[in-house]
Amino acid sequence: MTLDPAALQVLISRLVGIADEMGAVLRRAAYSPNIKERADCSAALFTASGELLVQAEHIPVHLGSMPAAVRAAIDACGDRVAPGGQIVLNDPFAGGTHLNDITFVAPCHADGRLVGWVANRAHHADLGGMAPGSMPPDAREIAQEGLRIPPVVDGDDVEAMIVAASRTPDERRGDLAAQRGANVLGAQRLALLARAPFAEVLDYGERRMRAAVDALADGEYRFEDVLDSAGPALDQQRPIRIALLVTIAGDEVTFDFSGTDPQRAGNMNAVEAVTVSAVAFALRCATDPTIPANGGTYRPVQVIAPAGTVVAARAPAAVGAGNVEVSQRVADVCLGALAAAAPGRLGAASQGTMNNLLLGGSDPAWVYYETIGGGQGARPGRAGMSAVHTNMTNTLDTPVEALERAYPVRVHEYGVRRGSGGRGAYAGGDGTVRAIEVLADATLSLITERRRSRPWGAAGGEPGLSGENWLLPGGDRTDARPLPDKCTIALRAGDVVLVLTPGGGGYGVA
Repeated sequence: MTLDPAALQVLISRLVGIADEMGAVLRRAAYSPNIKERADCSAALFTASGELLVQAEHIPVHLGSMPAAVRAAIDACGDRVAPGGQIVLNDPFAGGTHLNDITFVAPCHADGRLVGWVANRAHHADLGGMAPGSMPPDAREIAQEGLRIPPVVDGDDVEAMIVAASRTPDERRGDLAAQRGANVLGAQRLALLARAPFAEVLDYGERRMRAAVDALADGEYRFEDVLDSAGPALDQQRPIRIALLVTIAGDEVTFDFSGTDPQRAGNMNAVEAVTVSAVAFALRCATDPTIPANGGTYRPVQVIAPAGTVVAARAPAAVGAGNVEVSQRVADVCLGALAAAAPGRLGAASQGTMNNLLLGGSDPAWVYYETIGGGQGARPGRAGMSAVHTNMTNTLDTPVEALERAYPVRVHEYGVRRGSGGRGAYAGGDGTVRAIEVLADATLSLITERRRSRPWGAAGGEPGLSGENWLLPGGDRTDARPLPDKCTIALRAGDVVLVLTPGGGGYGVA
C-alpha cells in the first residue's frame, strides 16, 4: 500500500492520538501525585520489529531512551510474552533511565499476527534504596538506589516484588495498574490499524530528517560544559566535563562525546540511552520540531558515547541523577554545538537542571518527589519563558492544593524568582521560588545543578543566575542556612526548605 501525502498525515495523526490517549489513561488512573498531577510519564508505539513508530509529546528523556528499553524487552522476553501479556523492566543498563522509571511493553496482535508493540514509562516515587525517593545523592553503586528489574514477563509475583521494595506499597499498586491499563488501551487501538503501512511512516521520518540535516552547513562544531559536582562528599566536589564534537556531512550527522570525563563514584552518571535521548531532542530543536519522531528519523544520526564515561556509564555505577541532571547538560552541549550550524534557530541555555526535591517520612510512610521549573534561555527575537520546565523534562510542578492534600507539608511560597534571567537584547526567563514546610519529621534529599555554574548567554547575552538551596530551621528566615547542591538531611517538623531555581541565559547584546 502506498499513501498519498494527505493520507500519510492522517495515519500519523491517528497513531500519535493513540499514544496521547495512553498517556491520558495513565494519568487519570494513577494514584501518585507525581504521575497524576505532574504528568511524569510517557507513551509510544513501536513496529513489530521494535522500531519506534510514533510517540506522544511527553517527556524527552523518557521517549528518546525508550527504544532501547523496548529492544531489550523484545530480545529478552519477546518469544515468551503471550497475547495480552506484558513485559516490565527498569534496569538502566537495559535501556532504562534510572530505577524510578518503570517501563511496561505489551505486544499488539490482530488476526493472530503480531502487528506492533505499545510501551509506557512512568516515574515511581519510591522503589526502596538508601533514602526516601530512591535517588540518594550519596549513592555510589546502583544497588544503593533501590530495586533493579531486568526485562521480565509481568505477573503477580513481579508486582509483589516491586510493592515489597517500596516505602509506599499502595501507591505502587495503583501506579502499576495504571501503566498496565494504558498499554491495554494502546494495544486495542493499534490493532484497529493493523493493515496500515507503518513502514511508510518510518521512511517519511527519514526523508524529513535527511533533508533537514542536509540544509545545515557541513562542518565540525564543538562545545563543552560542566556539571557542578558528582555528589555531596568532599571527593565528589570537582566539576564534570562534557565535551562534544558534532560533524555534519551532507544528510548525516555524528555526535561524538569523546573527551568527556570518566564516570564518577556517585550517581551523576548517565547510561547511553539517556545520552541518545538528549541528542534526539536537541537535533529536532535545531532542525524542525514538526519532523515526526520515529525510528526512521534517527537513521541519519550516529552517537559516539565512549563506554565508561559519564554519558555512557558502565554497571554497577549509580545513575539516579544521570536521567535528570546529566541529560540536561548533554542537551546543553548539543544545543550549543548545533547553534553554530543552525544560526537564528537556537538560543541561550535554559536552567540546565530539574531541581529534584525529595521528601519522605513515616507513621504512616509517605514519599514526595518533584522537579521544579526554572528559566528558559532567551531565543532569537524572543525572551525566555519564566518558571517552566525546559529541555529534557516536560512535567509540571505539583499544584499546591494537591501537594498539601497528599502529604504532611505546607507551601509557604511559590512564585517567580524575579531578576534571575540573564540580561540581553532578549532577557532569559526567570526561575522559580518554592518554599515548603514539613509538618512532620522527614528526610530531605536534593539533587540540583547550576548552583555554581550559570546557564550561559548567547550572541552577547549574559548568563542567568545560579540556583540556591536553603534550610530555614523552624521556618525562621533570619536563621537561613545554605544547603549544598546535593545532600540528604533530616528535617524536624516546622522546618522549611527554600529552593531558588536558576534563570535562563540572555540573548543578544542589551
